Amino acid sequence: QVQLVESGGGLVQAGGSLRLSCTGSDRTFSTYIVGWFRQAPGKDREFVARISRSGGSTDYVESVKGRFTISRDNVENTVYLQMNSLIPEDTAVYYCAARFSSTYGYAYWGQGTQVTVSS
Repeated sequence: QVQLVESGGGLVQAGGSLRLSCTGSDRTFSTYIVGWFRQAPGKDREFVARISRSGGSTDYVESVKGRFTISRDNVENTVYLQMNSLIPEDTAVYYCAARFSSTYGYAYWGQGTQVTVSS
């Protein structure tokens, strides 16, 4: 029952940074676990990062550990993905998604935002 909108993508040179935002439609946003996923052309969608309801627990795919940071501001109904030290392999459409708990799938998805990293 939450609608999600991503923003913040763009074109950046390798080594640069971007901050993606995922904004939920209303205050129920705080009841959802939120994840970031990405999909490159010809590749399957892959998990990137997730954050717990309160923001106290985070997980990352190994390839982005130390470079990406997920955070959330439930007052603003927004989850962020700070991406530093970007490499061309990070190029993809990035999606945020929400689920009520680990026993549910990620049922709510945003429209995606393009991230392109040039060498």
